[in-house]
Amino acid sequence: MTGQVRGVQLARLLGQWHALPGRRRSPDYAALAGAVRGLLADGRLPLGVRLPAERELAEALRISRTTVTAAYRHLRETGHLASRRGAGSWTMLPGNHRVASTGLWTPLDDRDMIDLGAAAPAAPPQLLDAARAAAEDLPRYLGGAGYHPTGIIELREAVAAGYTARGLPTSADQIMVTSGTQHALDLVLRLALAPGGSVLVESPTYPNALAALAGRRARITTHGLAADGWDSDLLLGSLRQTRPKLAYLIPEFQNPTGHLMPTALRERVVAAAHAVGTDLVVDESFVDLPLDGTELPPPVAVYDRHSRVISIGGMSKPYWGGLRIGWVRAAAPQVQRLAAVRVGVDMASPVLDQLVAVHLLAHADAIVTDRRVTLAAQRDALLDALAQRLPDWRVTVPRGGVTLWAELDGPVSSALARAAEEVGVRLAPGPRFGLDGTLERFLRLPFTLPAADLVEAVGRIAAVRYDLDRAGRQRWREPAVIA
Repeated sequence: MTGQVRGVQLARLLGQWHALPGRRRSPDYAALAGAVRGLLADGRLPLGVRLPAERELAEALRISRTTVTAAYRHLRETGHLASRRGAGSWTMLPGNHRVASTGLWTPLDDRDMIDLGAAAPAAPPQLLDAARAAAEDLPRYLGGAGYHPTGIIELREAVAAGYTARGLPTSADQIMVTSGTQHALDLVLRLALAPGGSVLVESPTYPNALAALAGRRARITTHGLAADGWDSDLLLGSLRQTRPKLAYLIPEFQNPTGHLMPTALRERVVAAAHAVGTDLVVDESFVDLPLDGTELPPPVAVYDRHSRVISIGGMSKPYWGGLRIGWVRAAAPQVQRLAAVRVGVDMASPVLDQLVAVHLLAHADAIVTDRRVTLAAQRDALLDALAQRLPDWRVTVPRGGVTLWAELDGPVSSALARAAEEVGVRLAPGPRFGLDGTLERFLRLPFTLPAADLVEAVGRIAAVRYDLDRAGRQRWREPAVIA
């Protein structure tokens, strides 16, 4: 169990649960049960959480208890609720389903699934050669224990050289290698944020960052991004008014919107953070992926004079997520403190993986250049398909990164994700990128798959989008019966 949700909390998450726009009205109990399944499907309602008592939810929704009773019974029949007399009811999934990496429930047999939930590309062809070269280098390390809490020196020097080339002089002592960017964020939060501390994040933002903050029981406030990116006055005003302990920002091709923070704002946000005592955690996961010749502003840490900026990055987006190599760039004393925190978590990153990363970074120019060309072509194919099949959707063309942030023609993101799952397309709906179930008018669409797959996916999405307005009642997968 992960806890209990109160009646007023569940009512707020459910929102307008009676019916989707343009659809024939279903019985209230069925609509309520469907809405709860929807919350489970897009991850806003966790598995194993205890739902409010029937009377409490009925009062919160201002409906009859009979309706809630029937909805709970329906959820038990479909395998989404387990109840025990006198103890309550807990959320679950049917026995033939699992939770995917996007948080969406998915059948175990999904061989025909086009996965637009994960914004990460396949491995580059150079990976095999890098792995072979790394295996040849490995004997140099076999005589030691293999524990390098800050990372092997070759990789730290290579990462430091990358920062220096971007105009931010960096030494190997300022780098700690981690097991991916998410691991880097987790370690920074363990060091810099006490449980219950205040954090400012963009809205929308990276869902796994929100999960990491929830794990620290952080008090989260948000700065909403506009269609063209950050509102300077609002962002700086939020820093000055809330005075958070940390602010988590994605300035390079923000996930999911693709926005690029301008130079002037980078300098101002560092000055404002110093003035109010806020540490900035800057996620640079997409910094290697400008498209169309976009010029990158200087790193945010260039303007840091007081060790307020901690930069995190990794190889998942420009190279391969399966490599699990990330890093932290900070002041050398901060790196040593992070290493001390890390010893209680996982000791060190695998030496062989780090050696593979060294060889990939040695060929970064060729690998990343090819990656940019491929991504630009796939982005354009996705844009063309959306313009043809879903012309009412509004999309700002990103100048880098790997995702489009689409504004839909109605607040149907979660419903669309559920419907798309039925036709073999996995989506990450807008609410996963915000708090409290907002962003239902938005959908993140990565362009990391081959162009043909993206075009096919848009065709399937378009078909189910139109069906949402015509269908009388949602179809839900039932648990498999084995006799």
